[in-house]
Amino acid sequence: MMPDFARVVREACADALALILPVSCAGCDEPDVALCERCALALTPDPTRQLVEAPGGAVAVWSGLAFDGVAARVLRVIKEEGRTSLAVALGPAIAEALARAGAADAVLVPMPTSRQAHRRRGYRVPELLVRRSGGRPVRLLRYARRTSDQRGLDRDARARNVAHSLVAADAVGRRVVVVDDVVTTGASIAEAVRALRAAGADVVAAVTAAATPRRRSTAGERLLDAFETHR
Repeated sequence: MMPDFARVVREACADALALILPVSCAGCDEPDVALCERCALALTPDPTRQLVEAPGGAVAVWSGLAFDGVAARVLRVIKEEGRTSLAVALGPAIAEALARAGAADAVLVPMPTSRQAHRRRGYRVPELLVRRSGGRPVRLLRYARRTSDQRGLDRDARARNVAHSLVAADAVGRRVVVVDDVVTTGASIAEAVRALRAAGADVVAAVTAAATPRRRSTAGERLLDAFETHR
């Protein structure tokens, strides 16, 4: 009970500070508003689907938004500036991705957060997004070893970096959906699927708030690199 209580208190304090301190729109920097109407509309879900190869067979990954523009900036602000109240604006993206995945009765398993990132933030972003979408996150995954920074790594190097970095527990016979904030190459999701299947779970699908466009601008590359520094 205490960890959940502490999490609620931390998030409530972060939300309260957002009301007290001067704010600007997370999407466009318009003053005195956390998210302006135009940027809120830019977060209207536009789901996409891709297949990620994983041990035991490919898994469908549904994403509510493209990791670009307003969505990318809002996710960065949530992770780097502690503005957890903005996760409400991304809840519909996760909810729509879950609906497209057709897994209403599945257990929602968030990607784990490293100890360093959790100590720095005080909250876990994938779990926060699940809750803001109306779901209940269930922790079945944990890190078995540390991984290196993913910045600048190509698809194969990312896969090697995260290979066998996760383990799952209490997963036998459970139908699960893996939930993360962003999918890039799919290496992290593939590792989560491997760990869950090895522990006896039936992985129905994976969902994310956003997916990186297959072709990104230079500015988009810089934003993604900055984002992944804080995973």
